[in-house]
Amino acid sequence: MGNNQQHQHLQSLLRPTPPSSISSKLLLLLTLLPLTLAGLAFVLQWRGGITDPTTHWVPPGSQHLFPGMDPSPLSPTAHSERHSSSDCVSLIRGSSPSFSYYHGWKFDDMSNLKPKVGSLPGIKGTPSLLLNLQICITTSTSAGLDQILPWMFFHKVIGVSNFFLFVEGKAASPDVSKVLESIPGVKVIYRTRELEEQQAKSRIWNETWLSSFFYKPCNYELFVKQSLNMEMAIVMARNAGMDWIIHLDTDELLHPADAREYSLRQLLHDVPGNVDMVIFPNYESSVEREDIKDPFSEISMFKRNYDHLPKDTYFGMYKDATRGNPNYFLTYGNGKSAARIQDHLRPNGAHRWHNYMKTPNEIKLEEAAVLHYTYSKFSDLTSRRDRCGCKPTKEDVKRCFMLEFDRAAFIIASTATQEEMLNWYREHIVWGDKDIKMKLLRKGVLTRIYAPMVIIQGLRESGVFSSIIASAPTTLSKDKFLSSIVSSNSTRATASESLPSRRIGRSKEHQATVRRVLEIESAAASYEAAVPPLSPPGMGDAHLIIAV
Repeated sequence: MGNNQQHQHLQSLLRPTPPSSISSKLLLLLTLLPLTLAGLAFVLQWRGGITDPTTHWVPPGSQHLFPGMDPSPLSPTAHSERHSSSDCVSLIRGSSPSFSYYHGWKFDDMSNLKPKVGSLPGIKGTPSLLLNLQICITTSTSAGLDQILPWMFFHKVIGVSNFFLFVEGKAASPDVSKVLESIPGVKVIYRTRELEEQQAKSRIWNETWLSSFFYKPCNYELFVKQSLNMEMAIVMARNAGMDWIIHLDTDELLHPADAREYSLRQLLHDVPGNVDMVIFPNYESSVEREDIKDPFSEISMFKRNYDHLPKDTYFGMYKDATRGNPNYFLTYGNGKSAARIQDHLRPNGAHRWHNYMKTPNEIKLEEAAVLHYTYSKFSDLTSRRDRCGCKPTKEDVKRCFMLEFDRAAFIIASTATQEEMLNWYREHIVWGDKDIKMKLLRKGVLTRIYAPMVIIQGLRESGVFSSIIASAPTTLSKDKFLSSIVSSNSTRATASESLPSRRIGRSKEHQATVRRVLEIESAAASYEAAVPPLSPPGMGDAHLIIAV
């Protein structure tokens, strides 16, 4: 009997397990496994064993992250509660640094204010070719430290290594220039008699491409001055081993929107080797209040460029976007450009570069832009007026300003009362109509861009600007001090005088030489005219563009 029971037990063990039993066991295993792993993760996290990789590039202790960079529940820096406001708005509030790129950088030594190998977020072992790419910006400015420092260090953060600053006015004053001189990678060039005498010998005066701008006041004078400064900056950039050069004003910020990690270096590194020039279409700041004090930190709304909009949207929304102003943009609409440093490179006006030996191969970027903060402060009306001595008449302003809105603004600033100017500013510049604003935002004509304000706010909260000012030497050397005095006084001359009439090539002998060269075209090189600031297409151009 015992043997029979053992035999039956053995048969039961060898009998195939029913499929339903296997399924039940498998289901139990799949249920228990994730629960076990979740429990293990909780224990390790509680003991400090796991760090959420998405927070690696967030400043220690920061409660502010870029949109889409919220830490996972496992992160030790996860928010204890959800904020009711958007991430973008919360980024600019609070006392902790809010921009992640400078996590781990040493701001006491400003030479370290650029990414190093392995420091670009999300790029392990970043190719040395990318990190060795040298980019410089040249500018002609009379601004103060409150504008120049945020502008400069923003561009340092996104990958610019060197700056060639042609300064005069406030920018050349001893208090400002001593700070600028102390920053590594910055070369300050003062507008001295020696500089103007050197520029008077430039070959540009004997060429036709810039000749239509010679010997005219205000914006034309500035345009010539910028071109001469750009010519000198090319030589300086080449001597400094730069790969790319960009001309920007200090009210403009580059916006490398389509670049990985918001890196200008990455953007230009990806440009094909046969491309000589890269065009950044410009976006124009759209102010929402008349009491803006710090445009870089207070403005987040911009009007997109014609090149970045569908043509039917651009012309369909043109009337709403223009609001009775002369053009779609208040000022220029043809962007700025970056040029590859190479033989025979020359400026082609403030907006473009060219080459004496060939037509540059250029591309226009589809997402990246230059953000132009124009007329962003009410005081910009009077400051522009004070820099020009033209008569406030419709005829006289044509010889002083290239763009219609600049002409109208100059006349208002020269003839209206303070209250009338403020009302005009509200009507023509401030976006106060919420319905129109929302309509254009939905259509994509207006857009919100937060990255620059976040970066600059983070730099300010980290004490970068204050430490730079505090660490600057108390005095300049004798030579630099004298240069700064001469240069800062240069813009206090009679505003109606053009640049050539002050010091550059205004002698009768020089004028005669220029006339002879221009009259005898066979004896002079003839080039396509310089690219001036141009307005975007108007409604009169719609049928031509749509037909094409």
